[in-house]
Amino acid sequence: MERIATLACEQAEARYAALGVLDNAGQLKNFISVGLAEDQIKRIAHPPVGLGLIGELMSMEEPLRVPVIQDHPHSVGFPAHHPAMTSFLGVPIRAGDHQLGQIYLTDKLDAPEFTADDEKIIQMLAAYAAAAIQNARLVEQMRERDTVLTRRSEDLILLNDIGSALTSSLELDEILNKALALVMNYMKVESGEIFMLEDDKETLRMVLHRGEAAEAFWTRNRFKLGEGFIGMVAQKGESVLTTDLKADGRFAREAVVQAGFRQMAALPLRSSENIMGVMTIATRSEHPLEQRSLQMLDAVANWAGLAIENARLHQNVRRLAVLEERDRIGMDLHDGIIQSIYGVGLSLESALHTVDEDADLAKVRIKQSIEGLNQSIRDIRTYILDLRPRQLGNDGLMNALKRLATEYRANTFAEVSLKGPQKTLENLPQARSLALFHICQETLANAAKHAGAKKVDINVWITAERVIMEIHDNGKGFDVDKMSTTIGHGLSNIQTRARSVGGEVDITSIIGEGTTVLAWVPRDVRSHE
Repeated sequence: MERIATLACEQAEARYAALGVLDNAGQLKNFISVGLAEDQIKRIAHPPVGLGLIGELMSMEEPLRVPVIQDHPHSVGFPAHHPAMTSFLGVPIRAGDHQLGQIYLTDKLDAPEFTADDEKIIQMLAAYAAAAIQNARLVEQMRERDTVLTRRSEDLILLNDIGSALTSSLELDEILNKALALVMNYMKVESGEIFMLEDDKETLRMVLHRGEAAEAFWTRNRFKLGEGFIGMVAQKGESVLTTDLKADGRFAREAVVQAGFRQMAALPLRSSENIMGVMTIATRSEHPLEQRSLQMLDAVANWAGLAIENARLHQNVRRLAVLEERDRIGMDLHDGIIQSIYGVGLSLESALHTVDEDADLAKVRIKQSIEGLNQSIRDIRTYILDLRPRQLGNDGLMNALKRLATEYRANTFAEVSLKGPQKTLENLPQARSLALFHICQETLANAAKHAGAKKVDINVWITAERVIMEIHDNGKGFDVDKMSTTIGHGLSNIQTRARSVGGEVDITSIIGEGTTVLAWVPRDVRSHE
């Protein structure tokens, strides 16, 4: 634009030239002058504001030539310290029906006024200026669009990352850490924290801080509902933004202000019905936090609130499962082992009373008590076999199954055989090896507790696509159809473990003959992707 203004000044032989560009509202946006020295421009009270002849030209479609500016009826004079000017030539810069700006020339050199030839030359330059302005606007629009698209892309990335983070785990600490880290990175802030509502429903406690100046934020880590930023957001369920922490009386942590933080946003973490907590972000930057970004974060905070609620529900389910399992174990112990030991105690007490009167009878009862205690020991070992957490370590599946068979043989005095490959299973993924191991462990425990088996055969073999394990016992068997609707953890666990790694289990049983459990898992990693 400056080059066009300079050419206009040279071609029309003018002392001064200027080019004004209008904004979309038709107001003077940019003004480029030629012929005035820097010190002259600085002394002028203000740049043109679109009055006088300039304002007249804004509404015209044709050029305007004036021999003496002061004689024109629309002249309003010049600002203070503006140099005197006489002749005037103004040409509108147009594109179709729209005016984009104007080219002004004043003080024709060596002539009292501008000529028609000057007018034609400036009209040609105005056409070039129109193209340049349109190109500049197009570039600006493209930049703005690129900025919008970039921001939308960042929004989508955040939503995708948040979605992945919040659905990939049911561990509360992991969810909170991931959500806060992603939000801080998106907003490009230096610090963030999460407060959770305590069980009393009146107190908010900080459970997580990330970023800088942790000691300043931890100076106050509890708020009551309605107290400070944190309490107010939790009470009202609405986001709060301040761009001047120092001047905002609602903020209750002076140490954070002293650490240089200027702005803070606090967002409620909502579940389906309640406020779960509050997430805050803070920055030392003077650049204002964007309201649009905060609207985006409101949606993210709602999502995080639901994920937190799901994590807590999952924790409650796990607690209930533990309690149910404790009840089951307690009932089993009470009905089995404890009653057996109690019976042994009664037998010994009877032997004590008869030892002086009938030593042979006392001897028989003591032998019976010893056998009863041995049976109780075997029962306890069976429970240990069933309940002890197992890991394969570096031994591999077959070695782990050998250990399991040895323990079972020692605890139950039953005959156990194990057949299967060795090296061909070394590359089986750990999760699948562990699933087969636990299936075998559960099956042996069931055989010990329920089947009364004297012999168990374990066979493992492989095909091109599967690793297959068959466990057969010669116990008393059961009705599979009836047990499938009443069985507790045992058979259900077996099915769950196989299916969790892409496999399956088939259970067959004949009353009086025994039970066979046939389990398989995929051999190829890709088969379960």
